[in-house]
Amino acid sequence: MRLSALLLLVATGLCAQPKPALRFEVSWAKPLDGHVVLILSTNNSQEPRFAVSEGLNTQQIFGADVDAARTAVIDGATPGYPRENLSQIPAGDYYVQAVLNIYETFHRASGASSGGRTVKLPMDQGEGQHWNRKPGNLYSEPIKVHFDPASAAPVRIELTKTIAAIEPPKDTKFIKHVRIESKLLSAFWGRPMYLGAVVLLPDGFDEHPSAHYPTLYYQGHYQETFTGFRTDPPSAGGGGGGRGGRGGRGGGEYPYKLYQDWTSGRLPRMLIVVTQDANPFYDDSYAVNSANLGPYGDALTQELYPYVEKQFRGIGEPWARTVYGGSTGGWRALALQVLYPDFFNGAWVFCPDPIDFHAYAMVDLYKDDNAFFAKSQWKRVPIPMMRDGSGVISSDMDDAIRFELVLGTRGRSAEQFDIWQAVYSPVGEDGYPALIIDPRTGAIDHKVAEYWKEHYDLDYIMQRDWKTLGPKLIGKLHFAVGELDTYYLERAVHLTQQFLDSTREPGKGPFADATFDFGPGRPHGYSGDIFLPAAVASGTMHQRMMPVMMERMLKTAPAGADTKSWRY
Repeated sequence: MRLSALLLLVATGLCAQPKPALRFEVSWAKPLDGHVVLILSTNNSQEPRFAVSEGLNTQQIFGADVDAARTAVIDGATPGYPRENLSQIPAGDYYVQAVLNIYETFHRASGASSGGRTVKLPMDQGEGQHWNRKPGNLYSEPIKVHFDPASAAPVRIELTKTIAAIEPPKDTKFIKHVRIESKLLSAFWGRPMYLGAVVLLPDGFDEHPSAHYPTLYYQGHYQETFTGFRTDPPSAGGGGGGRGGRGGRGGGEYPYKLYQDWTSGRLPRMLIVVTQDANPFYDDSYAVNSANLGPYGDALTQELYPYVEKQFRGIGEPWARTVYGGSTGGWRALALQVLYPDFFNGAWVFCPDPIDFHAYAMVDLYKDDNAFFAKSQWKRVPIPMMRDGSGVISSDMDDAIRFELVLGTRGRSAEQFDIWQAVYSPVGEDGYPALIIDPRTGAIDHKVAEYWKEHYDLDYIMQRDWKTLGPKLIGKLHFAVGELDTYYLERAVHLTQQFLDSTREPGKGPFADATFDFGPGRPHGYSGDIFLPAAVASGTMHQRMMPVMMERMLKTAPAGADTKSWRY
């Protein structure tokens, strides 16, 4: 009887065991390190890997790390976005695709601030840190799958295709491409590291060999070439182009308009330089020295920029250099001017990433305890992150940071919050950037926030150091931002204005003489001149800025400076 009871108990237990839940099994040919992204899409108009974003129309993704592996399993425990796990996916037909973002191993030098850590990171391959089109990454052909959360049958996906290498752009009469090895960055990363630049030469450069030129350093996301300039007219109906952005392409009308103005004598003869500093964390470095990324600020100002000026007959003196850009480029422009105040003669800062961490979008990193929710005794309200031009919210902080966690753990998503963390944070105990925000709970680490404050809160740094820094910045700072910025970036600019305006008061000087342009009702991308339509203003940024910058240069040029050879 005891044996019968035992057998009955075992049989009952076996029958009570749940059947295995549905899972995806992704495989490839040889062991690799990296991060697998699985996409489920109901949109058959494009490959699933190109249908992922933070917007409302994104398709579903799941992500998993792999170390020296040939397979990955996506199951109920794998984090997802927007739905958090497979059990939340409705049964139905989906187009499914997987991508392996391959990681390389970096042995950072023992003498670096990184402490000689070994890390695995997704190195840029000339595409500007986009996992879905990075050369060398593996991917599968999309397949149509009937998904049933109750099914126990695994879906097997094989990565049989490799994203092709990108052909380097060719030099033209006006556009030149530069690439140099950086000794400073190579020493930090323990391997050769490179910096690049795209240089737009002034009309008449070859015909005036004795001319030397002021240099305008345009800051922004990675560009393979100068996308805002074209010598051939656009085809009929080709569109006027927009602000573009990370990975964007210039339109037709305004790039051709720049060429027309460039060669007609309507613009000053100057060099425009676009920096290429994509790295293992992002498509740009934020142009500062960082414990996790290395000494990019020094590498730009001591290596790349002097090289460009020597190579293309730049004047090479501080009075003849300015810096400008929007969004990430706006933050870079202000950081370069504030942290290297003697190197540049003016910064035009458009819709910059948060320049005061009291206004990290809608979060106060110093006073708030949680970045996901505004809380009280009885309420918990999601903190918004993104809105459209009419104010409709399309993403909140919890949503945005989980999106990045699914694309890469340990700050390796190559997305926005992760690069801020990589640039601004100290090195964590595991060798990767120390967390400022717990990606699962939203808790803010105030010790890390204090590190951010002392090193990268640009408004605080100006306030802290104004007695010595202020005299070097008088008349150099110019801001523009929309009052309905998509990412709430106007809030930090208002705080900065409060400080810079206060320098007019007795005892707080010197007076900054900074300018501010807040565009009523304008979203992200506002670069000044509220009287122009948004597309026209953004499409003519260079034309609008160049005469203003020339005026600043001529006004402040020292005695004996070359103010004539380039004004032919």
